[in-house]
Amino acid sequence: MDGRITYGDGLRIELPGGERIAADASHPDGDVAVVTHAHGDHLYRQPPAAAVWSPLTRDLADVRREGEALPERVEHPRIELRDAGHVPGSRAALIDADRTYLYTGDVSTRDRFYLEGFDPPSADVLIVESTYGTPDYEFPPVAEVRAAFGQWVAAQGDRPVICFGYALGRAQELEWLLAEADRDRILVSEAIADLDAVIEDHLEISLPGERYESVDEVGPGDALVLPARLRGSWVDDLIERTGAATAGLSGWAVDSGYRFARGLDAGFVLSDHCDFPELVDLVRRVDPEAVYTLHGSAGEFAAHLQREEGYDATALKRNQSRLSQF
Repeated sequence: MDGRITYGDGLRIELPGGERIAADASHPDGDVAVVTHAHGDHLYRQPPAAAVWSPLTRDLADVRREGEALPERVEHPRIELRDAGHVPGSRAALIDADRTYLYTGDVSTRDRFYLEGFDPPSADVLIVESTYGTPDYEFPPVAEVRAAFGQWVAAQGDRPVICFGYALGRAQELEWLLAEADRDRILVSEAIADLDAVIEDHLEISLPGERYESVDEVGPGDALVLPARLRGSWVDDLIERTGAATAGLSGWAVDSGYRFARGLDAGFVLSDHCDFPELVDLVRRVDPEAVYTLHGSAGEFAAHLQREEGYDATALKRNQSRLSQF
């Protein structure tokens, strides 16, 4: 019997013999729970008793789910975790069963700052994210983005700069970029500072952000890094009071309307996911017998892989399944 792959509350892989793996599920109910990273859309809501995850993801989850029971970190003889290059602690799962199954989780193959890109292993079945799975999304080199961002910050003079990004992953990259731009102080929110402390301890790096006590202390020459979800209300008041310039960094900034839709002064293309050419290259390097795509442009990416690359590719839709055909 071949394995069965379904996508609903997270990814489910039912292996021959009946063992069920639940990956990135909000309510894991399989025999084995896998957590690829600590972003909210991949992190459990109802904690399992134990999980296969990296030590860093476990400790980041302890911060993000403060006060909740923390699953025990365990290993599994059939599951090997590989650095996914997405955010600190992120891992892909290589599962050795009747076939080898590679579930990437969110993934990036390019080196960025203190993170190494994902090095894809070969596998029979590939389950890959397709957030940027159309040809419209081709990102510039990271060095080019760093230079452009630094020039923009320098052009603001002493004007405060407020940058928005996910508290885990993007915020730390923004701190790095702002330090390169020689801002007087780099201030971060409490949520970001708590995650910074865990990342610094595990990766043995030093992040330049300082926890602010009050936004009233933001002044000329300063930079403030905030989670994107905080945009609005008091943040808008702060921008008006200080005359701060605002920026966001995202893969979605490829679209010309990105900064206007978010009310930003500037937008820069920097992502912790693969762009379209990198996704295609990832599939080629794994060279699987079957590909399953999920998230984002799953249908478009699967169609491209079938039409242009000759792969047996299927877009996973919620609560639908397909038996592997080998």
